[in-house]
Amino acid sequence: MFTGLIEEVGEIVAIEPAGDSVRLTIAGPVVTSDAVHGASIAVSGVCLTVVEQSETPDGRGTFAADVMAQSIRMSTLGDLSPGSRVNLERAMRADARLGGHIVQGHVDGTAELISVTPHEAWRTLRFGIPSGLAPLVVDKGSVTLAGVSLTVSDVSEPAAESPWIEVSLIPETLTATTLGALAPGDRVNVETDILARHVARMLRFDASQTTSTTEGTLS
Repeated sequence: MFTGLIEEVGEIVAIEPAGDSVRLTIAGPVVTSDAVHGASIAVSGVCLTVVEQSETPDGRGTFAADVMAQSIRMSTLGDLSPGSRVNLERAMRADARLGGHIVQGHVDGTAELISVTPHEAWRTLRFGIPSGLAPLVVDKGSVTLAGVSLTVSDVSEPAAESPWIEVSLIPETLTATTLGALAPGDRVNVETDILARHVARMLRFDASQTTSTTEGTLS
């Protein structure tokens, strides 16, 4: 479980193909400072498991993680190359403040940056999202883009043929994450709110099935 508050921007050090999966080696001195084998680290929003730890020649801590085919297909991790920058966050502590929102690190897909509107000290980014995800994002709700917990500042109309969402980024977010370097056409990982996903799933069942299941559980 994560919060979507990025701890540092790391760097892809190496990529090793292994059949239909890859092993990523990522430099991140903050997130590796207390990492252990099997620890969870979110890489641009994708929850990965630490399988090895080492250091770069210049002394930066690194960790290796295996990425399976489904994760490559569902995310932007397959687009990475050595030198790519990624947002990193360790799994949240149970005794810590939940400063962002509940993030699982289980991405729903990708969103493409459509436009960037600059303002005096901040920017508005508009992303095109898959039509299947549009109902799960609401104005003033939470969304995770590239692993960053953000508040949705606007959404397209329900009948829009090409749905989009907007987020407004303050200077801190622009400089402390990879979002500030995005240009139109770039893709980011998107994770919708877990509560919205559960509600959407429940609504796929008709009322009789839901009632029957509930009564059986209570009895």
